[in-house]
Amino acid sequence: MSGGVDSAVAAARAVEAGHDVTGVHLALSANPKSFRTGARGCCTVEDSHDARRAADVIGIPFYVWDLAERFREEVVEDFVAEYEAGRTPNPCLRCNEKIKFAALLDKALALGFDAVCTGHYATVLRTADGARELHRASDLAKDQSYVLGVLDDTQLAHAMFPLGDTVTSKDEIRAEAERRGLAVARKPDSHDICFIADGDTQGFLADRLGRAEGDIVDESGATLGTHEGAHGFTIGQRKGLRIGRPAADGRPRYVLDISPVDNTVTVGPAESLDIGALRAVRPRWCGTAPVGSGTYTAQLRAHGGETEVTAQYADGELLVRFGTPVRGVAPGQAIVLYDGTRVVGSATIAATERATASSAGAEQG
Repeated sequence: MSGGVDSAVAAARAVEAGHDVTGVHLALSANPKSFRTGARGCCTVEDSHDARRAADVIGIPFYVWDLAERFREEVVEDFVAEYEAGRTPNPCLRCNEKIKFAALLDKALALGFDAVCTGHYATVLRTADGARELHRASDLAKDQSYVLGVLDDTQLAHAMFPLGDTVTSKDEIRAEAERRGLAVARKPDSHDICFIADGDTQGFLADRLGRAEGDIVDESGATLGTHEGAHGFTIGQRKGLRIGRPAADGRPRYVLDISPVDNTVTVGPAESLDIGALRAVRPRWCGTAPVGSGTYTAQLRAHGGETEVTAQYADGELLVRFGTPVRGVAPGQAIVLYDGTRVVGSATIAATERATASSAGAEQG
């Protein structure tokens, strides 16, 4: 129970379904005040109090479990290391993989519980042979299956998502919470990264990795300006480049490549962000791994749309080619494959291949 409305309603629905439910709030920081402050729905002292009050109203036992050290090692340190290497990580996927459905699930099973139940909008279906499949939520506008694409079949066998088959608006979920007497009914949703208290990702990284002046260059290698650390940039970024003079054609420029080795950031026109193919590593399959080449749809960010792809899994790597070029794909991000509404699995993008004719075959990452 994060302290937000979704997990509170999920807990209440689980009780109504006849399950023996215990509420658990995760303490993810040794000093919670170093995380976000204010009622945002995740990870703060206020949130733990909100979760406890919701559990009291629902009538279930409630505990706070300290996973701060595991969270620091598996999520925060990984986040910093990925940026240091010039990649763009997704800490929410990492948290689901390593904390909520690994550390938390392991402890729950050891204590005799059967499953971890959360307020995610996704659906777990059981096939005729008893296997579990992860599918998109019934309401695609709220679907969160992308951030759950790291779960394997064993984890899915011990996962419950009571909100997944809800075809209602968030206002209706809030109305349900209000009918149940839950004070979190009107609490704002959580956004941004929970462990960056002020939302300043560049400042957070600079405090941990330091500041080191480097060059901002164009595709020809000409220096356009300087920066205070390549780790402060992401592929596709437009704002905050502080380039003194405009491009010759007057069009805006975007971050095309980040080189931590020589602390250089390369910028260029928007069309140079178009990606035709990518290579991904560390696959996580929500069931049996695919064999050979196949046609799927892919999602590249939590709130992004789907695009048609052909994908081949071989030698531990996923090779993906897009039917239509996609823009602004960064190494470190996750690609999640779908077969209809079913989540096939996910992998971490290691390198991309540009789609522009002038740079076809150029690989980033």
